[in-house]
Amino acid sequence: MFRKLPRGRRWILGGVIVVGVLRAVGASGTWGAGAAALGGCHGRETPPSSREEPVAAPVEEGLAVDAALLSIFTPLPSQVDSLDNPTTPQKIALGRKLFFDERMSQGEQTSCDTCHPLERWGTDGRKSASGHGWEEPLRNAPTVYNAAGHFAQFWDGRVRVVEEAIEVHAVGAGRFALPSEAELVRRLEAIDEYREGFGSAFPGEAIGLTTYAQAIGAFLRGLMTPGPWDDYLRRKPGALSEAQKRGFLEFMRAGCQRCHLGAYLGGSTFQTLGAEKPWPGPPPGSRADRGRFDVTQATQDRNVFKVPSLRNVAETAPYFHDGSVATLPEAVEKMGTHQLGLDLSDEQVTAIVTFLEALTGRPPPLP
Repeated sequence: MFRKLPRGRRWILGGVIVVGVLRAVGASGTWGAGAAALGGCHGRETPPSSREEPVAAPVEEGLAVDAALLSIFTPLPSQVDSLDNPTTPQKIALGRKLFFDERMSQGEQTSCDTCHPLERWGTDGRKSASGHGWEEPLRNAPTVYNAAGHFAQFWDGRVRVVEEAIEVHAVGAGRFALPSEAELVRRLEAIDEYREGFGSAFPGEAIGLTTYAQAIGAFLRGLMTPGPWDDYLRRKPGALSEAQKRGFLEFMRAGCQRCHLGAYLGGSTFQTLGAEKPWPGPPPGSRADRGRFDVTQATQDRNVFKVPSLRNVAETAPYFHDGSVATLPEAVEKMGTHQLGLDLSDEQVTAIVTFLEALTGRPPPLP
């Protein structure tokens, strides 16, 4: 049992829904708090509507997990489509080349892959990301795998889609620090391969910051990593071990699903960090990260951040916006204390970590 219940956190459920869920759970003989699966995250915004496929009840042996608990999760899509940037093979091929090209940065030493190396699960393993002329920036680099499906980009959600994030990084004070769009265009047009590539991917359109970002964005929209969890949601027998299923139930009992839900188990809301217990401040001499406040200037957005996805979380240490936690068990324990008001036992932490390891997926083949 948990040593302490979350203070001031209760799930609000419609009576008809609750009755239906509890009947289903009772009939199955599985965990009797299944209605908690429908609890909402106490975030700052509501997730956008989703076209992801529904989940059927898994056919399984051993420990049974009631379908009601799985109703707020969906498998990953094969790619994230965009009406503003329809993907084509030509765009993807061009974007793949640009993702790895350091020549499009001031000093020609930084590419997208510098902070988001795909062979390292899309993140660099540093506490905070690097970039041209940067002296240890404030925030940890999140993974680019599956990021195209998030409702906003960056820890503070300053832009909505991956194409906008690329534009932020390309010119001005971004990671690549080119002085202007004109300089980016000059560099691209000086390379025969890119003149031909843009002509094929964007016929009739000029080379510019927009088409540059759209090409890389098309590549990112296919960087999805389905894994055992998706196999389980699609009813594949034996997709999860008994220990992973027990860990999932601990994950649900703790209330982690209130923010970490959907196809990405996160990436769909903003949340105050330290909702139950104040989050530790930065080291002496370091500037405090004010989170989304720097975007909105709204007092209520101080210390508010985008809830990260838990996809591949076992491979993407260190954790949190400041990279302050080195191991996954410590991250789970810290979330229990500061976000849920729970004193998790070692056994509960271990169980939850075991489930989170099932969220490690299968990356698409590297170029």
